Amino acid sequence: MSDSDVLDKNPKISRSALEALHEELFAWALSRSDYEQSVAEDLVQQTYVELLTGKARFEGHSSLKTFVFSVLQNLARSRYRRIASRLKLVTAFAGDAVPAAKPAESERKPDLWAAVQALPQRQRDIIELVFCSEMTIEAASVVMGVTSGTGRVHYDRAKKSLRAKLVSAGDWLDE
Repeated sequence: MSDSDVLDKNPKISRSALEALHEELFAWALSRSDYEQSVAEDLVQQTYVELLTGKARFEGHSSLKTFVFSVLQNLARSRYRRIASRLKLVTAFAGDAVPAAKPAESERKPDLWAAVQALPQRQRDIIELVFCSEMTIEAASVVMGVTSGTGRVHYDRAKKSLRAKLVSAGDWLDE
């Protein structure tokens, strides 16, 4: 890591290391934003702002990937907390004027990705981090803000749930 490659306010992070993580970080941002590209782009940009300004300082207590994913996860949580509180205010003052959420469009043939999407949020998070972002269960647990034991429990429950869904749909191949 050359001196010119180091971030001014975060000396333990290099620009080239962030560039290497960009695609995976964007994929995680898409996952956190219900696959809305503009929201995911905003989350990634805000993550970089936090790192460049030093608001989020990397001290080396975890891997850089785990740290950066955690920053994005926290920003996504904050964003959705703000949206939820605004929605509560709108519904409190608007009463019945707010339309109800639409039901799911159409049910597709069950496949692996649909089964993953149907998992509870934390189980889906751990599966996406472990399999899509190639993190260990411990690193994924740090990103999610839970203990590694809790992460293992979510991981185990997710695998059992996925297997049951795929077996019942006839998509599971036992050898």
